[in-house]
Amino acid sequence: MSSAGEVVVPVPLGLELIESATRPQDIPRENRIFVNRNLRLDRIDLVGFDMDYTLALYNQAKIEELSMRATLHKLVTTKGYPEEIRALAYDPTLAIRGLVVDRLHGNIFKPDRYGFPGRARHGLTPIDRSKMSELYQRERMRLSARRYAWIDSLFALPEAVLYANLVDYFDRTAVAQKPTYDVLWEDIRECIDLAHRDGSIKAIVSEELSSFVVRDPALAETLHKFRSSGKRLFLLTNSAWDYTSRVMSYLLDGVLNAYPSWRNYFDIIVVSAGKPEFFTDERPFVELDGEGAPIERATDGRPADAPFARGRIYSGGNIRDFQERARASGDRVLFVGDHIYGDMLRSRKSSNWRTAMVLQELEHEVSTYDRMRAPLARLDQLDNQLIHLDSEINERQTAMRTLQKLATEAPLAGHLPAAKRQIKDAIEKLRADLRAATAQHRTVESEIDDAFNPHWGPLFREGYEVSKFGEQVEAYACVYTSRVSNFRFCSPMQYFRGPRDRMPHERM
Repeated sequence: MSSAGEVVVPVPLGLELIESATRPQDIPRENRIFVNRNLRLDRIDLVGFDMDYTLALYNQAKIEELSMRATLHKLVTTKGYPEEIRALAYDPTLAIRGLVVDRLHGNIFKPDRYGFPGRARHGLTPIDRSKMSELYQRERMRLSARRYAWIDSLFALPEAVLYANLVDYFDRTAVAQKPTYDVLWEDIRECIDLAHRDGSIKAIVSEELSSFVVRDPALAETLHKFRSSGKRLFLLTNSAWDYTSRVMSYLLDGVLNAYPSWRNYFDIIVVSAGKPEFFTDERPFVELDGEGAPIERATDGRPADAPFARGRIYSGGNIRDFQERARASGDRVLFVGDHIYGDMLRSRKSSNWRTAMVLQELEHEVSTYDRMRAPLARLDQLDNQLIHLDSEINERQTAMRTLQKLATEAPLAGHLPAAKRQIKDAIEKLRADLRAATAQHRTVESEIDDAFNPHWGPLFREGYEVSKFGEQVEAYACVYTSRVSNFRFCSPMQYFRGPRDRMPHERM
């Protein structure tokens, strides 16, 4: 058996890769890789992976509740919050990625691609459209302002669920010295960070990995397939070495005979990377020993800027030094991650790295979309019907105004009353049809939204528009998929061709 630092020779590219290729139409839709812009894997030399929510998928509802309970404990013990908040119910449907917290008013809303709220809640109570218009459409919103906080990762979902619950709790409970909505958000953020820093959460996960971490049986095969094509692999995670080693061992150790240790899969291992600052700051790399302790350079003898050595462990660092020491840069690097800001946006803006985003929710989104094809088709029909009815009403109203103008001309006046009554009757009939179609539209749209999420609807849409989160995925991820192992269905030399983009006037 080889040690973790020993080089494992990949299987030569040959029949193994050719025979494992799967026709696109044979891949289940929830396991496909969706393309925003062209990506040629044959030009990629180095493939990197985040760990949490990328290589390691989580039992989301279970880990969210653990995070919420740990944070409630910190709020009670360190902030003096009432003991009874420990009994607050946990509802995983209360939050999805792409929501925005309004720290001023205690609201949470879901913006469309232009940043306008499509639906909102105050605590656990939905906000009606007239109230939303009063709050958010009187003046231009700057979602980058401190007033707003983004829920842009699965890691952040418990924060939104907890905020909604506590806003509701303090609104309906007589408690001395209630925190403001802004302070409440700050306290939640501070306490959930504290629960992660002191190990309250990860200690439990580490002891019960099978309960919290989803072991994907096809992950090892996928990584092997990349390596067998001659690509080098790296791990770039914000998690510390002790937690990283436990999770990765659970996922990969001994799955394939050629890779007795998870470390055999990777040419470069970087922990405690501190993304997104990894892409913007100049922190140095620190080499660690097998226990996670820093190695003194004087005893090691290797220069600090030497190329990364296979089998060694590095901490911290920055993208400039990484590219120099990895001997790969720009569009020869593909980075696979789950965080729209820390992984996708920052890497795209700080380099020419290509990006692949893992969206754990995508399996649910795609399967729900497929299941709701009939209602979605009906919604399209109703959209067209509403457009037609609006046009018909406008034409009749134009005709009515013309007749009213002609009524001032005496020779024609005798013929006008009957014509006006006919047009008026037609308008009333069309308006009745419009009201009926609008009611049907709302019913069908509500049915579709409930199938995705009873509070927020589809992840990637908000009403008629793509959601802000969907727009970000489209802008910063070259490709996206539900899990890393979906790459096993594709050749490591795959040419992912993006769709031809069209403006409205170019669409037939």
